[in-house]
Amino acid sequence: MKHLAVAALFVCTCAGLASARPQAASVSSVSQTLKQFEHDWANAAIAGDADRMGALLADDWVRIAPDGKMETKKDALENMKSGASKLISAESGPMEVWVMGKVAVVQGIDTEKSMADGKDTSGTYAWMDVLENVGGKWMVVRSAATMVK
Repeated sequence: MKHLAVAALFVCTCAGLASARPQAASVSSVSQTLKQFEHDWANAAIAGDADRMGALLADDWVRIAPDGKMETKKDALENMKSGASKLISAESGPMEVWVMGKVAVVQGIDTEKSMADGKDTSGTYAWMDVLENVGGKWMVVRSAATMVK
Protein backbone atom coordinates (compact mmCIF):
# COMPACT_ATOMS: atom_id res chain seq x y z
CA MET A 1 0.00 0.00 0.00
CA LYS A 2 2.88 2.35 0.86
CA HIS A 3 4.44 1.75 -2.58
CA LEU A 4 1.12 2.54 -4.28
CA ALA A 5 0.86 5.85 -2.41
CA VAL A 6 4.45 6.78 -3.32
CA ALA A 7 3.83 5.87 -6.97
CA ALA A 8 0.63 7.94 -7.04
CA LEU A 9 2.46 10.91 -5.50
CA PHE A 10 5.27 10.56 -8.07
CA VAL A 11 2.79 10.46 -10.99
CA CYS A 12 0.90 13.51 -9.69
CA THR A 13 4.14 15.44 -9.15
CA CYS A 14 5.40 14.63 -12.67
CA ALA A 15 2.05 15.56 -14.19
CA GLY A 16 2.10 18.87 -12.31
CA LEU A 17 5.63 19.66 -13.46
CA ALA A 18 4.81 18.75 -17.05
CA SER A 19 1.77 21.00 -17.07
CA ALA A 20 3.78 23.87 -15.54
CA ARG A 21 6.31 23.88 -18.39
CA PRO A 22 5.10 25.52 -21.59
CA GLN A 23 4.47 23.20 -24.52
CA ALA A 24 6.95 23.30 -27.42
CA ALA A 25 4.50 25.01 -29.79
CA SER A 26 3.70 27.76 -27.27
CA VAL A 27 7.40 28.25 -26.46
CA SER A 28 8.11 28.69 -30.18
CA SER A 29 5.30 31.22 -30.45
CA VAL A 30 6.50 33.13 -27.38
CA SER A 31 10.06 33.00 -28.72
CA GLN A 32 8.98 34.63 -31.98
CA THR A 33 6.92 37.21 -30.07
CA LEU A 34 9.91 38.14 -27.91
CA LYS A 35 12.30 38.35 -30.85
CA GLN A 36 9.82 40.74 -32.50
CA PHE A 37 9.59 42.64 -29.20
CA GLU A 38 13.38 43.16 -29.32
CA HIS A 39 13.17 44.43 -32.92
CA ASP A 40 10.32 46.78 -31.94
CA TRP A 41 12.42 48.10 -29.06
CA ALA A 42 15.36 48.82 -31.36
CA ASN A 43 13.04 50.50 -33.89
CA ALA A 44 11.53 52.68 -31.15
CA ALA A 45 15.04 53.70 -30.07
CA ILE A 46 16.11 54.48 -33.65
CA ALA A 47 12.97 56.56 -34.16
CA GLY A 48 13.53 58.38 -30.87
CA ASP A 49 10.00 57.34 -29.85
CA ALA A 50 10.12 57.75 -26.07
CA ASP A 51 6.42 56.95 -25.70
CA ARG A 52 6.80 53.60 -27.45
CA MET A 53 10.01 52.89 -25.54
CA GLY A 54 8.31 53.75 -22.27
CA ALA A 55 5.52 51.27 -23.02
CA LEU A 56 8.05 48.44 -23.46
CA LEU A 57 9.98 49.06 -20.24
CA ALA A 58 8.61 48.16 -16.82
CA ASP A 59 8.46 51.13 -14.46
CA ASP A 60 11.21 49.56 -12.32
CA TRP A 61 13.40 48.62 -15.33
CA VAL A 62 17.12 48.89 -14.71
CA ARG A 63 19.98 48.27 -17.12
CA ILE A 64 23.63 47.66 -16.54
CA ALA A 65 25.06 49.77 -19.35
CA PRO A 66 28.24 48.82 -21.23
CA ASP A 67 30.20 51.31 -19.09
CA GLY A 68 29.03 49.48 -15.94
CA LYS A 69 26.69 52.24 -14.79
CA MET A 70 23.10 51.56 -13.78
CA GLU A 71 20.44 53.18 -15.93
CA THR A 72 16.77 53.45 -14.93
CA LYS A 73 13.75 53.82 -17.16
CA LYS A 74 13.59 57.51 -16.24
CA ASP A 75 17.26 57.98 -17.19
CA ALA A 76 16.87 56.18 -20.52
CA LEU A 77 13.78 58.14 -21.54
CA GLU A 78 15.30 61.49 -20.50
CA ASN A 79 18.51 60.71 -22.43
CA MET A 80 16.46 59.79 -25.50
CA LYS A 81 14.28 62.91 -25.33
CA SER A 82 17.24 65.25 -24.79
CA GLY A 83 19.33 63.64 -27.51
CA ALA A 84 22.06 62.70 -25.02
CA SER A 85 21.83 59.17 -26.36
CA LYS A 86 20.89 58.19 -29.87
CA LEU A 87 20.66 54.83 -31.60
CA ILE A 88 21.21 55.54 -35.28
CA SER A 89 21.00 51.99 -36.62
CA ALA A 90 21.12 48.43 -35.33
CA GLU A 91 21.62 45.12 -37.06
CA SER A 92 20.54 42.19 -34.92
CA GLY A 93 22.44 38.95 -34.87
CA PRO A 94 21.03 35.67 -33.63
CA MET A 95 18.91 35.76 -30.49
CA GLU A 96 18.27 33.01 -27.98
CA VAL A 97 15.07 32.93 -25.94
CA TRP A 98 14.50 30.98 -22.73
CA VAL A 99 10.94 30.92 -21.40
CA MET A 100 9.79 29.75 -17.99
CA GLY A 101 6.16 30.57 -17.48
CA LYS A 102 5.69 34.32 -17.16
CA VAL A 103 9.41 35.11 -17.21
CA ALA A 104 11.72 35.01 -20.21
CA VAL A 105 15.35 35.77 -20.94
CA VAL A 106 16.41 36.97 -24.37
CA GLN A 107 20.06 37.29 -25.24
CA GLY A 108 21.77 38.26 -28.43
CA ILE A 109 24.35 40.30 -30.24
CA ASP A 110 23.84 43.38 -32.34
CA THR A 111 26.01 45.76 -34.29
CA GLU A 112 24.97 49.36 -33.98
CA LYS A 113 25.79 52.91 -34.79
CA SER A 114 25.15 55.02 -31.73
CA MET A 115 26.08 58.17 -29.84
CA ALA A 116 26.10 58.92 -26.12
CA ASP A 117 26.97 62.28 -24.60
CA GLY A 118 28.46 63.43 -27.90
CA LYS A 119 30.75 60.39 -28.21
CA ASP A 120 30.60 57.64 -30.81
CA THR A 121 29.58 54.44 -29.04
CA SER A 122 29.14 52.38 -32.20
CA GLY A 123 30.19 48.75 -32.09
CA THR A 124 29.08 45.21 -31.49
CA TYR A 125 27.28 44.49 -28.23
CA ALA A 126 26.28 41.31 -26.43
CA TRP A 127 23.14 41.87 -24.40
CA MET A 128 20.58 40.13 -22.22
CA ASP A 129 17.06 41.17 -21.30
CA VAL A 130 14.78 39.69 -18.65
CA LEU A 131 11.11 40.07 -19.46
CA GLU A 132 7.96 39.42 -17.48
CA ASN A 133 4.49 38.78 -18.82
CA VAL A 134 2.04 40.89 -16.84
CA GLY A 135 -1.60 40.54 -17.82
CA GLY A 136 -0.69 39.14 -21.24
CA LYS A 137 1.82 41.90 -22.03
CA TRP A 138 5.58 41.34 -22.09
CA MET A 139 7.72 44.06 -20.50
CA VAL A 140 11.45 44.33 -19.94
CA VAL A 141 12.34 44.35 -16.25
CA ARG A 142 16.15 44.07 -16.37
CA SER A 143 18.82 44.46 -19.05
CA ALA A 144 22.58 44.27 -19.37
CA ALA A 145 24.92 44.93 -22.28
CA THR A 146 28.62 44.81 -22.92
CA MET A 147 30.74 45.77 -25.90
CA VAL A 148 32.35 42.90 -27.78
CA LYS A 149 35.94 43.64 -28.73
